[in-house]
Amino acid sequence: MLNIEEIKKIIPHRYPFLLIDKVVEMEIGKSCHAVKCITNTEPWFQGHFPEHNVMPGVLLVEAMAQTGAVSILSVEENKGKIAFFSGIKDAKFRREILPGDKLDIFIEIVKLRKNFGIGRGKIYSEGELCVEAEISFFIEK
Repeated sequence: MLNIEEIKKIIPHRYPFLLIDKVVEMEIGKSCHAVKCITNTEPWFQGHFPEHNVMPGVLLVEAMAQTGAVSILSVEENKGKIAFFSGIKDAKFRREILPGDKLDIFIEIVKLRKNFGIGRGKIYSEGELCVEAEISFFIEK
């Protein structure tokens, strides 16, 4: 398990763009389960949407990418590097994410060759599948 301070030692993201609160389980370089608790004070809710707060889908996919980055940047030869998002495939948004939701974010690294990889991610809230996508990334050399 990693707390927020330990996560910040692995990935470079900071408020307001650090989108995971803790890691509850990880197999280094292979998979990761992170948690994000959505509050009414999230900065994006000021404009998305003031009368009906909904977490933007692109930020949900970013939360999956950050979860995967924690796993791949924990591999010894990748420590201190940055993982860059390079693609999204087959993204499906199945329900809105609202203030009060606790997100369970899962990512499995299904391909990793040199500095390029692919991860498959899913986000659940209260056991309900909310988002799924395949993301690709590269790691700076």
